[in-house]
Amino acid sequence: MTDYKNFTVETDADGIALVTWDMPDRSMNVFTEEAMDELERIVDATSADEAVKGVVVTSGKESFSGGADLTMLKRMLGRFEEEKAKDKDAAIKMLFDGAGRMSGLWRKIETCGKPWVSAINGTCMGGAFELSLACHGRVAADSDKVRMALPEVKVGIFPGAGGTQRVPRLANTQEALQMLTTGQTLSPKKAKSMGLIHEIVKPKKLIETAKKMIKDGLKPVQPWDEKGFKLPGGPVYSAAGANLWPPAIAILRRETYGNYPAASAILKCVYEGLLVPFDTALTVEQRYFTEILQTTEAKMMIRSLFVSLQELNKGARRPEGVPQTKFKKIGVLGAGFMGAGIAYVTAKAGIPVVLIDRDVPSAEKGKEHSAGLMDGLIKKGRASAEDKEKLLSLITPTDDYAALDGCDLVIEAVFEDSEIKKSATEKSEAVLKPSAIFASNTSTIPITGLAKNSKRPKNFVGIHFFSPVDRMMLVEIILGKKTGDEALAVAIDYVRAIKKTPIVVNDTRGFYVNRCVLRYMSEAYQMLIEGVPAPMIENAAKMAGMPVGPLALTDETAIDLAQKIMKQTIRDLGEKAVDKDQFELINTMVDRHGRHGRKNGKGFYDYPAKPAKKHLWPGLKDLYRQKEPEDVDVEELKQRFLVTIALEAARVMEEKIVTDPREADVGSILAFGFAPYTGGALSYIDGIGVERFVKLAKHLQKKYGAQFKAPKLLADMAAKGETFYDRFDPYAGKAKEAA
Repeated sequence: MTDYKNFTVETDADGIALVTWDMPDRSMNVFTEEAMDELERIVDATSADEAVKGVVVTSGKESFSGGADLTMLKRMLGRFEEEKAKDKDAAIKMLFDGAGRMSGLWRKIETCGKPWVSAINGTCMGGAFELSLACHGRVAADSDKVRMALPEVKVGIFPGAGGTQRVPRLANTQEALQMLTTGQTLSPKKAKSMGLIHEIVKPKKLIETAKKMIKDGLKPVQPWDEKGFKLPGGPVYSAAGANLWPPAIAILRRETYGNYPAASAILKCVYEGLLVPFDTALTVEQRYFTEILQTTEAKMMIRSLFVSLQELNKGARRPEGVPQTKFKKIGVLGAGFMGAGIAYVTAKAGIPVVLIDRDVPSAEKGKEHSAGLMDGLIKKGRASAEDKEKLLSLITPTDDYAALDGCDLVIEAVFEDSEIKKSATEKSEAVLKPSAIFASNTSTIPITGLAKNSKRPKNFVGIHFFSPVDRMMLVEIILGKKTGDEALAVAIDYVRAIKKTPIVVNDTRGFYVNRCVLRYMSEAYQMLIEGVPAPMIENAAKMAGMPVGPLALTDETAIDLAQKIMKQTIRDLGEKAVDKDQFELINTMVDRHGRHGRKNGKGFYDYPAKPAKKHLWPGLKDLYRQKEPEDVDVEELKQRFLVTIALEAARVMEEKIVTDPREADVGSILAFGFAPYTGGALSYIDGIGVERFVKLAKHLQKKYGAQFKAPKLLADMAAKGETFYDRFDPYAGKAKEAA
């Protein structure tokens, strides 16, 4: 049979063709134009060959496939924008045809007249799972490595290659909707219980079982193509449908506040698709998919949450010419909550860790944090006792700095006190080899100042984690004035080794993330002072797309910490640097009412004993004269939250604290959940249009204060019609992707 670049085809004596997908230039199989062209040729060839009785498709890699290469979609959208300027109708037709390419190919497979079986040996996502659903049989290996999902909604689109039609024809409608609208990941057991796969077998028997399905007479016809097919969840217009659809719509509205067009489109696709024949349903899906591809949300989310995220995870900001570091040993100074968390994620990456504290019991207590986290994973079935033992064996608790000898990197996470940090730096450097890198996990003290304690400031860098370390995916790498390329490269290599996303930030008070977060909290304090009811503040923030309300977030980080930050800012920059009314509010909460946040069970919220849920402190309404709810413009509250954060992100770019818009966008989403549907703080401005955004900021400034004053950078960009990705092109000087 014909040779292919990305696939091999071997037909056995029983006439079963084994199609093995193994892209030579990729660590994971993905659908590209070339891969789909080859697969279509394979479909045509196997269908025409009388000797072929059926086809098994599998992967030659550990994973099955990550689905479609979304950079392909990005290029298609780029071509669409170019064509739209010439002929809008022709451009939409081109987009519609492109959107249907994969769907048409999968339909060709299921109607080719010969049985196809998907043998799923590892991660199977997006378009690859849609391919599997189009096969007549589906077998998955019984392995923790096997995970199946249609996660497209997480990047602003939806499963547009038949996913919204096949899933609700195999599973009951309620489970189908939950899976599709959340991008839920399924284990083989869960997928089988939903009816999405047929068998789960030992990995060694995967291909054998798949072939046996064909030999046992697997019908080359899908259930929905047979006469008399009945939907597993019952018809849309039935008692079951009447009980499902109204609450499904309400739940989606509650969860998304209408901010995610793709999630709404999924409901429309399923609802309308289940009312018509299958081929018509695919056309319905294709039309909605074409519509969603044209939304600002899809464009921005694909760029930030797929393309930019991948590029940063691959080390886009890593200096060239510096050899890759393979870590043999890492030191962590301070075994408190942050230090213990850093030790855990390091050991989880398979890297030996020396965990140092003032005495051995304190260091051992830090190691116990890792034991507790592993116990939690074991309880959830995501780790074994052997995994726990292996991880704990990599952590050495001690009070002896001599144990740092041989470390490639030391991360200091001691108390936020310059003198304590100075002592930790000096004790470490007395032991470390000359090439070792020293990093501080400080969240408030500028790195350049801390580097003055080092004899090797070129090897001194900031590595700023967020709490809790095991769950937060972003790490800020902060450059001091003398930080060298080697230190930056090692820091990026380390962050990648622990499977987190690095962004590079130049030195300033609060770095990038904290500057934005403090603006978010500050605007909430201002609203309280204005008399906006606290529930409206929290709900407006969530309606704007923030995962946690600003008052709840302040409680999590601690109100007395906010007080300390304000006091330190006043000491450093003077009284005018902090709003006096907001300072008075925080002092009232802490000093008069003893409300420090979640940690003492009393903050902006009350935290009663479980199972009771937290609730806003009733006393908040007595602090300031309350406005009537009908006198509050909720849309304006939402705008204030998003605009104040976006303005701070723009200031950070103007000050050259962050220089790459990808890092500003991805960082704002991963660190504090800035409305993901916008694509991030800068993409929010680009999506609105800089000129329109500046007008909105001026309106808010006139009404609410100087915090909404737009920086000169934005006025200049508005005058020139620029976007952040034009002005600060992250690909400038490099070979750009073909349009």
